[in-house]
Amino acid sequence: MTKLIAALILVIALYGGWHLFLYWDKIKHEEETAQKQAAASVLVPEQLPGLPQALELTLQTAQKQGATGLKGWLKMYGQNVQDPRKAWIELDYCVLVAREAPTEAKRVFASVKERTPPSSPVWPRLKQLEKSCE
Repeated sequence: MTKLIAALILVIALYGGWHLFLYWDKIKHEEETAQKQAAASVLVPEQLPGLPQALELTLQTAQKQGATGLKGWLKMYGQNVQDPRKAWIELDYCVLVAREAPTEAKRVFASVKERTPPSSPVWPRLKQLEKSCE
């Protein structure tokens, strides 16, 4: 009888250990998936579609010149750039010009917000800047 009880306890311990291992593996897999999703959600503005490769160098030059350079670049090349990259560039301009000309920043921000759908990759940044630019 004691051998039967010992065998039963051993089977229950192995069964519980196996389920504990499965639970641990599931949690580990969920954490890895969450880390991969977080790494994939890091947005690199240079990788957004909508900017012709030929204009990349001119944009970098304009960004180095600050708000005035970016404003001139948007006037000159803005019609050749598509969203979501155009929206990102205009939000950069809003951030740069917000202290000098808040009405200009509000106008550009409202324009970007009006044409940007919630499914856009720019939407989280738009929401982040909403309080400071509206």
